[in-house]
Amino acid sequence: MSTMKRPNDLLLKKYEELKKYLQSLGSVAVAFSSGVDSTFLLYAAKEALGDKVMAVTASSCSFPERELNEATEFCKEQGIRHEVVKSEELEIEGFSYNPKNRCYLCKHELFEKIRVIADKGGFAEIAEGSNLDDNGDYRPGLQAVAELNIKSPLRHIGFSKEQIRILSAYLGLPTWNKQSFACLSSRFPYGEEITEKKLKMVDQAEQLLLDMGFHQLRVRIHDKIARIELEPSEFAKMLDEEIRTKVYTELKKYGFAYVSLDLLGYRTGSMNETMSQEERDSARQ
Repeated sequence: MSTMKRPNDLLLKKYEELKKYLQSLGSVAVAFSSGVDSTFLLYAAKEALGDKVMAVTASSCSFPERELNEATEFCKEQGIRHEVVKSEELEIEGFSYNPKNRCYLCKHELFEKIRVIADKGGFAEIAEGSNLDDNGDYRPGLQAVAELNIKSPLRHIGFSKEQIRILSAYLGLPTWNKQSFACLSSRFPYGEEITEKKLKMVDQAEQLLLDMGFHQLRVRIHDKIARIELEPSEFAKMLDEEIRTKVYTELKKYGFAYVSLDLLGYRTGSMNETMSQEERDSARQ
């Protein structure tokens, strides 16, 4: 049973507004990653539109198999039509060099592929799951969303991440307390080449930590250095000699030469911290 507080009447009213907005779209293909936001959006779309909703999940080397399996299982349980599209980012021209607009290149290519699937299936609109909290960070992918007229229902109605988690718990969604996730390419500093081998190293390292019971985390890769971001409340667990030794030993096997713990802890978009405001504004253009 969840420990989240029950949604108040205003939040429940906002959820009804979301469903009305989704109904107004007629039919929709939802970009579905099995994360907290897209799961909540897909569930609401199913409630609002019934069979007039479809989930589309991108499969690539930057998307862990566990996430794809969870997406498939959720759609099966909910009786939602599910399409998996191959979207290999490393084949996109310029992507592997990891430019600051990397996310734009990826999202633009992905949503174009989803558009083809949606048109073929007779779905009027495409929706994605960004929320109000995504407006504050550097998010070049949202530029692609705007250019291709992709709908962002959660931002449109005004949902925060916390509100989505509260409602997800109330609705019984398994993702209500799931850790936030972003594609594995976001673990690389801008300008460092993204390769399939390094993506696998990051994936293995993060899976190890999840299997060991750590919750919200990132393993950032700097050449052959692993920089682990954890919630500060889990630092003590990591510093236990047995756990610390196991993490170091296993990450060495995966190909890392050095393993470090980031003393500031987990935060989204930490690779953007080296960018000046001028660079952020320039990359958005």
